[in-house]
Amino acid sequence: MENKKLNSRTGFSRILAVLMVIAMLAVSFTACGSKAEEPAVSEGPKEIASLKIAFSPYADADVITESTEPLEQLLKDKLQEKGYTVGDVDMSVSTSYTAVGEALSAGSADIGFMSSANYILFSDDADVLVTALRKAINKDSLNPADWNDGTIEEYTSDLSTYYRCIVLAGPTEKGKELAAKVNAGEELTWEDVSTANWAVLEPTSSSGYIYPCLWLQDKFGKSISDLPNVMQLDSHSSLIARLAAEQADIVTSYAHIRIKNAPIWGSDLGGEGEMADATAVIGVTDGIVNDLVAYSKTSDTMADEAFRTAVGEALIEIGQTEEGKEIISVFSQVGYAWGKDSDYDVTRKADALLKELTK
Repeated sequence: MENKKLNSRTGFSRILAVLMVIAMLAVSFTACGSKAEEPAVSEGPKEIASLKIAFSPYADADVITESTEPLEQLLKDKLQEKGYTVGDVDMSVSTSYTAVGEALSAGSADIGFMSSANYILFSDDADVLVTALRKAINKDSLNPADWNDGTIEEYTSDLSTYYRCIVLAGPTEKGKELAAKVNAGEELTWEDVSTANWAVLEPTSSSGYIYPCLWLQDKFGKSISDLPNVMQLDSHSSLIARLAAEQADIVTSYAHIRIKNAPIWGSDLGGEGEMADATAVIGVTDGIVNDLVAYSKTSDTMADEAFRTAVGEALIEIGQTEEGKEIISVFSQVGYAWGKDSDYDVTRKADALLKELTK
């Protein structure tokens, strides 16, 4: 009888001990779980003394400077959200397209808004951050006569990763002569174009020089360097001003150049009549890969991959806002997408061919 009582007490003690162990384990697991859920101690935002941005002269310097002024605070705010406090955003308009590449190479600019042609010249010291998106336009035919229907081109709701260059004749007697021939379905000859006065941009400009040069090669086996009457100007705005003033018969520019300048053709540029009637497309090039924002490989600021990613994300997000779209419209851009160096291999091929042509 005594043994039964003893066994009963012993069994009860064992059960109680097991229950206590289970309880202790439960408390331990709960404590561990609570500890794991505790938020990590924040180290605070990283300090970036300055971010230096160089813009290509897509338009007059004063226009770009005024248009992009709000970008400084937008970038600061976006980068703050991503854990970076930027002391100063230093934005400047370069004197030429080439100057942007030189600034990136030297590290005197951290990022640069530049053309694809300019980028490949400096890609040893720069790399693609984001690629620009553009609104597509309603005319995309390689037949120039299709562009001369008496209307100015219009943007569509579609976005495009490329744009075309046009060879645009003005209201001079020679310009009208060339337009009439194209609109009649006749092929231009080398004599037709070589006896005209041309206005182009510097050789690193895709739409202002390189692709028009390739167009001349395709049509006539010649290049811009073979033309006897060529002036080299500093911006697309200067090209159209010379066309309106009848100081040039032909200019080379991007395909949406008339959209930007038709409203001011008479009032600001001094052109006569409507731009759609006074000018005519006489040549259309193959597609040109969009411009980009590149970062400097020699910049200490951009050496941090996490910061580069934050800057790229900030530009993409800003480009998706109405305020951001308004700012970057001065570059004829409507947003940004991630890009990579290989996207510009087509441009490299064009550049290689151009070098062969101009030897």
